[in-house]
Amino acid sequence: MGLLLNYLKQHKWIVVLALLLAGINIGFSLLDPYITGRILDRFINKKDTLTYNQYLWGSLGLIGLAIGAAMVSRIAKNFQDYFTSVIVQKVGAKMYADGLQHSLKLPYQVFEDQRSGETLGILQKVRLDSEKFITAFISILFVSLIGMIFVIVYSVSVSYKVTLVYFSAIPIISFVSWFLSRKIKIIQRSIVGETTALAGSTTESLRNIELVKSLGLADQEIERLNKTTYKILGLELKKVKYVRSMSFVQGTTVNLVRSTMVLVLLLLIFDNTISAGQYFSFLFYSFFLFGPLQELGNVILTWREAEVSLGNFKKILSTPVDKKPVNPTSIAKIKDLTFSAVGFKHLTANRNALENISFKTQNGQTIAFVGPSGSGKTTLVKLLVGLYQPKEGEILYNGISSNDIDLDALREKIGFVTQDTQLFSGTIRENLLFVNPSATDDDCYKVLNQAACQTLLARADKGLDSIIGEGGVKVSGGEKQRLSIARALLRQPDILVFDEATSSLDSITEEEITKTIRSVSDLTDHITILIAHRLSTIKHADKIYVLEKGHIIEQGKHEELIAQNGLYQAMWRQQIGERVVEA
Repeated sequence: MGLLLNYLKQHKWIVVLALLLAGINIGFSLLDPYITGRILDRFINKKDTLTYNQYLWGSLGLIGLAIGAAMVSRIAKNFQDYFTSVIVQKVGAKMYADGLQHSLKLPYQVFEDQRSGETLGILQKVRLDSEKFITAFISILFVSLIGMIFVIVYSVSVSYKVTLVYFSAIPIISFVSWFLSRKIKIIQRSIVGETTALAGSTTESLRNIELVKSLGLADQEIERLNKTTYKILGLELKKVKYVRSMSFVQGTTVNLVRSTMVLVLLLLIFDNTISAGQYFSFLFYSFFLFGPLQELGNVILTWREAEVSLGNFKKILSTPVDKKPVNPTSIAKIKDLTFSAVGFKHLTANRNALENISFKTQNGQTIAFVGPSGSGKTTLVKLLVGLYQPKEGEILYNGISSNDIDLDALREKIGFVTQDTQLFSGTIRENLLFVNPSATDDDCYKVLNQAACQTLLARADKGLDSIIGEGGVKVSGGEKQRLSIARALLRQPDILVFDEATSSLDSITEEEITKTIRSVSDLTDHITILIAHRLSTIKHADKIYVLEKGHIIEQGKHEELIAQNGLYQAMWRQQIGERVVEA
């Protein structure tokens, strides 16, 4: 709860105002039983000793006072609810924004170990639970505390015996609440964990809905997700049992205490210790005091839910973000790139994914990395763009270590084209400007022509304002890839990376995109890096590096590697037997 308190401190004056208004609300509400008791003692019981005018105007005066107190209470309640809502919304928005900001700065490897949607689920849950707890605290707990203090003062001034009866319930309610709330907390922690996992699984299933339906796995997915759903249901029902048990004990205790209090008050009237008016005042106060106590079970439930959610939220905030140099070295246009004895190991792996990787390239050159699956090609790309940090060796840009560079500034100099083309719902212009918002229409048309998008433009009746649909579903696979290439070029990158850019295309489209990649590679204003499994796409590279089990085992031009009779030649012979390759 310390974390929540820190967020509340940022709005301390609004919190103080809301609590003050809550105090005014309950304070003036509690005047009503007192005034009612005074009317009974001073006018109803003594009506025979009063004139008509004394009776009428005296009663009207106290009734007017009660109406005024009720109005003040009502106004205070409205403003209390308003400022409580302001606190809830501001704290919730700040927590969500902080969580999102911190999450986006976490190392990439953190997200590799998570299901998609898990972090979002945690952020949404902590916001909701914290908002519920803040509202319950101000509207129920704090109001009950103020009411309790008021009743203590009043009861002590009348008879200590009533005070003892009032608070005989506290030890019983406190023990039961403490014991059962611990059980609730344990269950709630399991519920949150399962709910977060379910959110991740559901997101994955919906994201891969085409695959699920194509393979006829919809029923299997429904069954898998329902298992988790019903597991959560079982935990929720178990939690409800504890909550209802707690509410039953609390309610029963409150009713017993109220009945005992009535008996004690009647005996005090018999002894002339209190008046009839004071009896009714105490009776009304019991409803003000014990009513909220019966809601204590729900308050404790919101507290435990918030406690678990805040614990998960704290884990996110306590996860170290990507390290940034204190005084980063500014980097101009990248003219050379060097990997010096770079090694990398995944968090859960027992051996290095890359070992002693060394190479150097410079502006205007095209280099390529090939190798079988699992050889380390994708890991190398992630090291290149700073998603991973080397465990051994270093990566140098213009001779400057990546440890001394602001990685965000570095990534702005890199263009990326992957096998999974990621386009956004919207126009062609919106997709292109995503990487360079300041680009002009002329800039857009230039890169579209460089990426051989003429056929697409011919079909786009609104030009750059033509809608391509969510994920680019209204364009072919080849056109999506060309748009991705155009977008990368619009950034005017110093390093242009093609990561398996043709692996998901048919052979004819692949050859067309390969021609586009070759023409783009011929541009001399950047370094081109090709990652490929199909060797026909990288024949033109100035230098080819062959990876196997994380090591560079061969390097050279295409013809040189063929002559070495090694792994590259074996891969080439295998692939050339699959199709006719352009000479």
